[in-house]
Amino acid sequence: MFTKLLRRNDTYLFLVILAFGSSVTMINPAFLTIENMFDLIKSSSGMAILAIAFFVGLLSGGIDISFPAIAIAGQYIAVNILIALGVDNLLLAFFISCAVGISLGAINAFFISTFRIQALIVTLGSANIFHGALLVFVGTRAVNTGQLPNCFKVFGHLQVLTLSRGDGTTYGLSVFVVVLIGVVILTWFILQRTLLGKSIYAIGGNYESSKRAGFNINRTLFFVYSYIGFLSGIMGIMHLSLIRYSNPNYIVDTELLKVIAAVVIGGSKITGGSGTLTGTLLGVVMMVILEKNLVLIGLSSYWHEFFTGLIIVLGVGITHYQDKLKRKNSLSFAI
Repeated sequence: MFTKLLRRNDTYLFLVILAFGSSVTMINPAFLTIENMFDLIKSSSGMAILAIAFFVGLLSGGIDISFPAIAIAGQYIAVNILIALGVDNLLLAFFISCAVGISLGAINAFFISTFRIQALIVTLGSANIFHGALLVFVGTRAVNTGQLPNCFKVFGHLQVLTLSRGDGTTYGLSVFVVVLIGVVILTWFILQRTLLGKSIYAIGGNYESSKRAGFNINRTLFFVYSYIGFLSGIMGIMHLSLIRYSNPNYIVDTELLKVIAAVVIGGSKITGGSGTLTGTLLGVVMMVILEKNLVLIGLSSYWHEFFTGLIIVLGVGITHYQDKLKRKNSLSFAI
């Protein structure tokens, strides 16, 4: 069992996180406090959900870069509909945002599965179409805190566990963690306990072989990209509730590279068919620690982009090298 753990990318990433976290704690002991951990969980839950969405797409062999545009489209349409109707209902907001996400994801799936176009090409175009259509047909005006329905503010402050500080004030664990855990469990069940999950891995591993094996490729791809849209819709509402402000130009330019870096450093093959949810979540943890603590270790926040790019390159390089070693060992064993 120990040997098996040493072969997993997750194990080494976990050790790197422990080492980096320990270094930051020595510089600033406030890092490793319950309050700070709670804050990090709250601020990174939305990113983690987007990372899971991207991970599912990557498993199927597709690189979907439209999820930030889908997330902001779902968020902005939902909040504007609630304001127009004079309705203050969080469940309705989630329903609208997720419905928008599923619809836009299905559009991606249609072009990818019907015309056999690479997902990267389709979503590169659709991301601009979705965002452009949002700005033209829905609007460009930001929705500030005073205009927001109260349900978003309540959801953003809701806690599942509340603790007290020495001065009597309180802090707590955000309800966002419940949503994240629900998404993790649902995704794990789909990938590990259903035929649909097996088909996702199979298509990403070898498209032609999965086709010969009898998997319904079109149905699987429709699910994958609709599911990406569904998760993006969830993230959109969480992001709005976190910052209590909706701007149609948010998310689009800020989350893409961080999410890709988190999934890649988590050990997922960029070509598909291989990766774990555990690795993806550990990748998110690594990116969050890096983003929040560069200043603490004496570096400018501008270094974040440098390290994000470096992580993507190293992550792809490492997984490619590991895959090459596996093929070499398999060939040696066969001989």
